[in-house]
Amino acid sequence: MDEEQRLSLCMIVKNEEKWLRVCLESVKDVVDEIIIVDTGSTDGTRKIAAELGAVIYDFNWNDSFAEARNYGLDRATGDWILWLDADEEIERSERDYLRDILTAEDECYLGCIQLVNYYGSSPPDYNRSHLMNQYRLFRNDPKLRFRGAIHEQLDVEGLNLTQRSILALPVTLHHYGYMEEAVEVKGKKERNLYLLEKELEVEGHDPWLDYHYASELYRCGKMVEAFERVNTSIGAFLKAEKKPPSLAYKLKYSILLALGSFEGGWPGIEFAIQMYPDYVDLHFYKGIILMKLQKFVAAIEVFQHCLELEENHGSYLTMVGTGSFLAWYYIGCCQELLGEFAKAEEAYRKTLELSEDHAEARIALQNMGIAEFSAET
Repeated sequence: MDEEQRLSLCMIVKNEEKWLRVCLESVKDVVDEIIIVDTGSTDGTRKIAAELGAVIYDFNWNDSFAEARNYGLDRATGDWILWLDADEEIERSERDYLRDILTAEDECYLGCIQLVNYYGSSPPDYNRSHLMNQYRLFRNDPKLRFRGAIHEQLDVEGLNLTQRSILALPVTLHHYGYMEEAVEVKGKKERNLYLLEKELEVEGHDPWLDYHYASELYRCGKMVEAFERVNTSIGAFLKAEKKPPSLAYKLKYSILLALGSFEGGWPGIEFAIQMYPDYVDLHFYKGIILMKLQKFVAAIEVFQHCLELEENHGSYLTMVGTGSFLAWYYIGCCQELLGEFAKAEEAYRKTLELSEDHAEARIALQNMGIAEFSAET
């Protein structure tokens, strides 16, 4: 390990015995100290943390994730800080690259890694995930602290960031916390709604809170309320003369698709695409809308553009498949509806070459009289 620069891992936990050992074992050999802030565990969390060499601090929970995180930052002695949640795991073959941050140039303040955010049922499946780059390493500087009682964010607004301020590291972080089992066990929906509703009562609150509240309502299946709230968020950003985040438009059109409101999504999605022209998910949603409006030729063109964009633009939260196998699948659907069965078969085969377990494409081929398929055929 580097003698001059040191790396501290900082975490907050409560009743994380199911996840914590895997998380810590994935990273303990590349950090110089582990700071655990415990907000009231009653299971084996503290024992596991101690076994793996963590220094444990107690924090009386006060409904603020940011304050709990900052309490741990104040106790870190490393030159750089890595922050994780207990339901996350560093890709072990890549973890040594985390220490590259310790030799970063003086102008560098942040380290960026790729988050793979899994959804759906167990076991984790990369083809059921969202990708996004996140700042997970930063200099141990009192100016760098978290803000926000919930969905806390590292406050970097005063840093005047440039390209030299950020080092992108070839490290993958797997996040399991929003898979169905984890959400139910932890009661995340109820907790998050309670904390967000409390924060929303504050006059002049951050429009991000409206976005996060809409996102939680969406996860709870309350689509109409979620749609109203995400529009409130977008309107508040515009009123403040700020560009609404890409996440807000992704959520807005996810809700409209879930509601089956395809006319409501067209042509308004064009405005969102003008703001974020390289965001493949927005183009993908546009393709779905056009397909549902029976504009099949136009939809195919959009899905082909998704294939050109791909899904490796780390600044956006991108659903795996929108620039690859999902785009091919919907090209197949459109071709089949146009009566172009040979082209549809080709598209479904492309889908299965990229995602062998894609059930819908396999069923589509079977319905076309093609009973057997393997990636080698």
